[in-house]
Amino acid sequence: MLRILKVILLIGMTLKIIAMKIEHIALWVEDLEKIKTFYEKYFGAVSNEKYHNPTKNFQSYFLSFESGSRLEIMNRPDILNSDTFDKSKRMGFTHLAISVGSKVKVDQLTEELRKGGYSIVSEPRTTGDGYYESLILDPENNSIEITV
Repeated sequence: MLRILKVILLIGMTLKIIAMKIEHIALWVEDLEKIKTFYEKYFGAVSNEKYHNPTKNFQSYFLSFESGSRLEIMNRPDILNSDTFDKSKRMGFTHLAISVGSKVKVDQLTEELRKGGYSIVSEPRTTGDGYYESLILDPENNSIEITV
């Protein structure tokens, strides 16, 4: 009986499992307002109030999406942008993928972005691994994958 009680107590202690999730992704940008407006207009992001730390000359917004995911966009004048390299051919993060819910919505949003003057890197298609997606560039040439 004591042995069964110990097992029950042990099981009770191990049932406290903490689910992990990515809380947010952060992106350095040159023009906070332009990028904020882009994600609000095309992806339905909702922004918090701008955070400003005058000591570090740092500013940021958190953009929240309906799913609960968040994107932090940040600016600090001493962080330099380099257009001398192809962002898609470097180590580290290569794109942000945003699910819009259906193939029709991928097609519609891709066309809306084209009409808005944004670069379409890859037209809507089904990839070899089964994703239906398009690839566009945001106002600062960050790759955004639009997927079902």
